[in-house]
Amino acid sequence: MDTARGALTKAPVSKAPASRSTDLAQQAPAKPLPSTTRRLRRGGVANIVVMSVAAGIVGTLAIPAYALAPGSNGPQFGTSDETKLTHAQAQSVEVADDVIAAPVTKDNYAMTTGEELRAAEAEAARQAAEAAMASYAASYSGPSAEAIAAAPVYGSADPASVFSVAQQYLGVPYVYGGATPAGFDCSGLVKYVYAQFGIDLPHSSNAQGAAGTQISESEAVPGDLVVMSGHIGFYAGNGQILHAPYEGTVVRIQPIWTSDYWIVRI
Repeated sequence: MDTARGALTKAPVSKAPASRSTDLAQQAPAKPLPSTTRRLRRGGVANIVVMSVAAGIVGTLAIPAYALAPGSNGPQFGTSDETKLTHAQAQSVEVADDVIAAPVTKDNYAMTTGEELRAAEAEAARQAAEAAMASYAASYSGPSAEAIAAAPVYGSADPASVFSVAQQYLGVPYVYGGATPAGFDCSGLVKYVYAQFGIDLPHSSNAQGAAGTQISESEAVPGDLVVMSGHIGFYAGNGQILHAPYEGTVVRIQPIWTSDYWIVRI
């Protein structure tokens, strides 16, 4: 600046030749810059991994012990009734005086009592016995046991002979009240067999048991009578009985099923 003249003037600026700078740049060896970006990226991933592991450890320590136990879904791990009541605290319910209990209805539900079932079973059995008796009466036209006893077929009623005759009726159906080959009940079978030897026994198991002499079981032979409470049959040897058991069966031989019996010889 020239202060004396009061005017501004530009001082000439000298420029360095560009060729020298270019040569220096070409002569300087190119050194790779440090990879600051890779170091920064690697440090960030490591920080995230460390933070995740730390959060997992803290979360695991915070889980109750029973949550990690195998089978912890069982009822033994559930909340007890006492705990539920404790959390619920005391409760109360108020019912107004004008509340009327709703009537209880069965909605077409019917219940059968045990007594009614037993009565129905007894009636069904009675009807079945009545039908069997009607069929029995219609299917037999021979003489009755009483008529046969008046004109016996066989002589001495020794046990072996009696048992031989009784075996002839194996397979005859059981009929309540029956005393002929059309159908037998237990005492009807005994009555009909002994009638053929001229012995007219009553049609009752208890009365037939009382008609003979009680003997020991060791003395029993086939043809003696096996007497029980309400039942009777012929001793068949080897702990077996020949008898007419009950409705729906036939005269058969089977093992004696009880120890509550005695032996009678007529």
